[in-house]
Formats: sequence, structure tokens, C-alpha cells
Amino acid sequence: MSAVREQPPGIEELLERVRADYDRIEARAAEEAARDGDALLVDIRYASLRDRDGLIPGALVVERNELEWRLDPRGSHRAPEATGHDLRVVVICNEGYASSLAAASLHRLGLHRATDLVGGFQAWKAAGLPVTSF
Repeated sequence: MSAVREQPPGIEELLERVRADYDRIEARAAEEAARDGDALLVDIRYASLRDRDGLIPGALVVERNELEWRLDPRGSHRAPEATGHDLRVVVICNEGYASSLAAASLHRLGLHRATDLVGGFQAWKAAGLPVTSF
């Protein structure tokens, strides 16, 4: 008797699953949390997107492929801002898709307050929140 294999999820289903595990945050609430010292904004966009669109003042820029190493509070390559597992991290990508997968990865590292920005950098910009250019 052969076992029936469950079909792997597509990306939309995967996003739905990972997002169900935490509360995402809107741009204005993220800006307020960062301003109040209650959240670390982490920009994981590619350099070309940062060059094109600018930066969020005060956000820590970490390339996606380095995220877990830089934010692991116990890691030898951690950023100084990675102060503990209770740190509230708001991951920001361009439109709010890759950041959801990144936030889920941070949860697996024990950063249980990690979340991502609904709509990503583009939502931040559309909300009229501060952006600096080079």
C-alpha cells in the first residue's frame, strides 16, 4: 500500500500559514513603535532598491541572506542592536512578501516578537513617513 503524499504548499499558502503565527504591523504603528524605542526596524531590501527608493531613517540595514546571523542574540556575528530574544523586530522588504518569510525564520530563532511591515517599504513611503536618500 503506498502512502499518499500531501501536496507541498504554493507560495500564497505558505505566506498565509506563516502570517497566521504572528501579528503583522502597519506602517504608522511601526514608525511609532520605533520612535518610542519599542521596535527595531530592519530593512532587508536589495541595495539597488535602497539606492532607488531611499532609506527609512534609523532602520538597521541587513541583507536578507545575513538576517539570521545578524539578529541572533547569541550569534558571533550579531549586530549590536540584537540585544535579546524579546527584541521586537519589524522586518521590512519592498512590498511585504519576503519580509513575512524572514519574520517566520526569526521566530524559529526564538525572536518571538518578530513581525513584518504590511506592504513593506512601499507602504511606508505611501503613508508619507520619513525617507532619506543618498
